[in-house]
Amino acid sequence: MAKLYFYYASMNAGKSTTLLQADFNYRERGMHTMLWTAALDDRSDALAIESRIGLGADAYRFAPDTDLWAVVSEYHGDSAIDCVLVDEAQFLSKEQVWQLARLADEAGIPVLCYGLRTDFQGELFPGSAVLLGIADSLVELKAVCHCGRKASMNLRVDGDGNPVKQGVQTEIGGNDRYVALCRKHFSEALA
Repeated sequence: MAKLYFYYASMNAGKSTTLLQADFNYRERGMHTMLWTAALDDRSDALAIESRIGLGADAYRFAPDTDLWAVVSEYHGDSAIDCVLVDEAQFLSKEQVWQLARLADEAGIPVLCYGLRTDFQGELFPGSAVLLGIADSLVELKAVCHCGRKASMNLRVDGDGNPVKQGVQTEIGGNDRYVALCRKHFSEALA
């Protein structure tokens, strides 16, 4: 029976690297995968999914109105898909998460989603909230705070490295805009 998986973590925990490794494992065994990532993350001109350690792959890009059930089902009808892998899953809509659950439940395709759990203010992303609620399997990937504790929070910083306390929930960026911290150091930075 296929399942819906949610692999979540703070920034710099290796979510994209883990996704790319899972994709490689499927393809190495002659299986067909379909990779997805958020269209709003357009930092790369080359590959849609890129890890900080230099791995990358092309992927379909989902927008808020993309019907993942329809697109994947159509492709699956032409060429069997053995696994769907979604990077930046925090940007999925509630409807899209349910579409992915339907792919697992009705089409029998395992769906592996990778994303952040919370934003720079400690609030759940909409896609992550639904995944935390309905995924068959929840896996926390680990990142490390500068103190050595598990980093579970994402601190947004400005160009000078100062904490940003307010703003829109989604602002695309990497190490230049976000720092992974434990809850204690996250709270202290925002105090």
